[in-house]
Amino acid sequence: MKIPKNPEDVPKLFAEYWNQRRPDLMAALFEEDADFINVVGLWWNNRQDIFKAHDYGLKVIFNDSTLSIIKLKTKMLSEKSAVVHAKMKLEGQTGISGEKGGLRHTVFSFIVRKDTEGSWWAVSAQNTDIVSGVETYIRTGDGSLKPVDYRKK
Repeated sequence: MKIPKNPEDVPKLFAEYWNQRRPDLMAALFEEDADFINVVGLWWNNRQDIFKAHDYGLKVIFNDSTLSIIKLKTKMLSEKSAVVHAKMKLEGQTGISGEKGGLRHTVFSFIVRKDTEGSWWAVSAQNTDIVSGVETYIRTGDGSLKPVDYRKK
């Protein structure tokens, strides 16, 4: 496993290990009691659960996918903590019937902390889908979510 020596290394290695289908190495980028929230709000509260979720996902949902970074932005909070936003592109998701899904863009927010040896580890991550032309969602009468844009009347 490569050791993250800069805050930006965490999302870079996350994407690299995703493409290598190595959920063990992905999870190892997180502290033991880290949090991870996926695009639909599923929330994992420790490294083992982060591993299990990604192990399943990379075998069933994302088995033929490619994850790549489009843009990185780091905001240092202190000498030992930072927020790293990574705009990412996901291609090749597998649908329920085996069909290939279309291109997706997401923004990952990683909260990272520097340890005493100078390595950086994620304490929290959240993945948010980017939905073009949409401002928010509204819950409809049947319980489904409908994308809406209040700027378009």
